Amino acid sequence: MKKLLSLTCATLLTLPAVSTADVLSFAIGGGIWKEDPSGYFRNQNAGDTINVDVKEDLFWKEEDQGYWFATLEHPVPILPNVRILSTSLDHSGSGTTSFTINGETFTGTVSNEGSFDQTDITAYWEVLDNVVSLDLGLTAKLIDFSYSVADNFGNTTSGSLSGTVPMLYGLVGISPIPGLYLGVEGNFIGYDGNDLTDITAKISYTTDFFLGIEGGYRSQSYTLDDVDGYFGKLEFEGPFLGAYLKF
Repeated sequence: MKKLLSLTCATLLTLPAVSTADVLSFAIGGGIWKEDPSGYFRNQNAGDTINVDVKEDLFWKEEDQGYWFATLEHPVPILPNVRILSTSLDHSGSGTTSFTINGETFTGTVSNEGSFDQTDITAYWEVLDNVVSLDLGLTAKLIDFSYSVADNFGNTTSGSLSGTVPMLYGLVGISPIPGLYLGVEGNFIGYDGNDLTDITAKISYTTDFFLGIEGGYRSQSYTLDDVDGYFGKLEFEGPFLGAYLKF
């Protein structure tokens, strides 16, 4: 992983001379992501040997989640542009089931709550900035995952996982007419059996009055292989719709 990051940083240092923004630009916005969760996890440090499925055991379902972002682009060649994206995923469920988590067995009517907060801080350079856009950079993804489980027999448990993950960032898009943009952007990292991807395909339109709208599809995948004792694979995907102001 260290070799990968060192090589990436060395490569990115050559990019600022390729292309820069013509003017100072700032955008801020947000919207709703209608995401559908799937996957499983287990805490092997607590002795779990069977995965807990977020749909079958925790009864998580499709939810409307909020996100917001802010982007700063500038004409200074050496310094990267900066984008901050914050996403909060909250899920809860209740039903009749039986499973083991954190070494404890829950049966009967089981209820739970889960929270998965993410903040992406991205530094990137514009390699191309014409009809065709190409950005490359690095993202620091701040992750805070927590959950709690209880049944009608009085049994309770909880757990959490947090940290900062460095990821590669890339964007490619086209602008066939002024104001209209179609593109794909994503973050990726893979190391020691762990894989994290966050990919967004979107279309946006910026009016002459600073207001813009965007929509598309976002897909996240997290494969965990002994991250603080946690193993599993979690996925969140679905369409989104938002608005923004760009100056």
